Amino acid sequence: MDAETLLFLAYMVLIGSAIGSFSGLIPGIHVNTLAVLMLASYPLLAVLLSGLICPSLLPLMVAAAVVSAAVVHSFMDFVPSVFLGSPGEEDVLSVLPGHRMLMDGRGAEAVACSAQGSMVGAMAAVALALPVHLVMESGGWSVLQTHVPFILPVCLFLMVMSERGRGARRKRAWACLLCLGSSLLGLVTMFGSLPATAGMEGMMLPLLAGLFGMPALLISLGGGGVPVQTGAARASIDSGPALRGLLAGLAVGWLPGITATAGTVVASISSPERTPERFIAMVSSVGTAATVFALVTLSVSGRGRTGTMLVVIDVMGGDLGVQGFAVLLMAVCASAAIAYILTVRAGALFARILQGRDLSRINVAIAAFLCLLTLVMCGPGGLLMLTAATFLGLLPSAVGVGRVHLTSSLLVPVIISYSGYQWMLSGIL
Repeated sequence: MDAETLLFLAYMVLIGSAIGSFSGLIPGIHVNTLAVLMLASYPLLAVLLSGLICPSLLPLMVAAAVVSAAVVHSFMDFVPSVFLGSPGEEDVLSVLPGHRMLMDGRGAEAVACSAQGSMVGAMAAVALALPVHLVMESGGWSVLQTHVPFILPVCLFLMVMSERGRGARRKRAWACLLCLGSSLLGLVTMFGSLPATAGMEGMMLPLLAGLFGMPALLISLGGGGVPVQTGAARASIDSGPALRGLLAGLAVGWLPGITATAGTVVASISSPERTPERFIAMVSSVGTAATVFALVTLSVSGRGRTGTMLVVIDVMGGDLGVQGFAVLLMAVCASAAIAYILTVRAGALFARILQGRDLSRINVAIAAFLCLLTLVMCGPGGLLMLTAATFLGLLPSAVGVGRVHLTSSLLVPVIISYSGYQWMLSGIL
């Protein structure tokens, strides 16, 4: 690859990093949505950039931008989770420890812990990418595919059994009900239809926003202002939690339907992190490492585990190749370095601007924005899904169990898909 091509790659990484920063900091805007828009605009990009780079390299450059956006998003989305109370499906575990640190005046430090965990997870995942690729390509992928129908139910069982301590039976009963309710919503989203919708393809937005975003916004209303932030924007933890999160990230990157939240819960059963700083670092490492390993999965199997990876394979025409895989790993390293700096600075900026302010109006505005976005993208039927998912998403905090059980909305439909019985649900739903 010559110097001119490397320079163009750097520009595309910067563009992708800007997109990932935007999607990470704006609640309700997921990087998958922006990646799809990039895919839709790809023909126009091909025309505009045709004179700047060899046409055969253009798909790889666009793919590098998409991958960079996914990596930066996995860093940056922790910032609004802490300061604005609107988590994504991959942040629901770390929000409570992060919010606790925010109330202690250490919100910027919480973000720095997250950035460090994500950075360690990204670099360690890149280091393991080639060995994992070789193992999976030489037969490991086919073995894993054979056992996926058995592994996923075990993960679901372990999620329920993670409810321990006083009143464990009651908590596990509620966990089962939450799994059942969220599974039904997930099945409707994946295999069913709702009246007055603009297309079920975009129904993941109201499902996930209702289960994980809107409840946090509503609960935070009337919670008072953000305390004065006295903590420094730096992390004071070792790399141990992030390296443990790496293993969960490996599983999340390869197993369909397993989110970073679910992977962290399963991993924490045998090795829990008891301080908020270390726990945040581990959760963040899982999410970013999973993004990298999803790229390895794509290279080996040709299947995308996330929306961004599906866009990458579409742009690349179904095959990354050796050169494409290496270039995208370079994009991961560069964008992770950019994301670390941006995340730490964003945490310090949010802490300085928002301290002492009542965020109720901001959270109301975010909630209204999510409703409007759902109406525009999904129609009135999307609002129905958003309402149902929000009511269900409010239950975990009301009954004292973890929100992780709501990730069954993704896990159970995947289990049914692997069982081969989804055709029965299509007729019922």
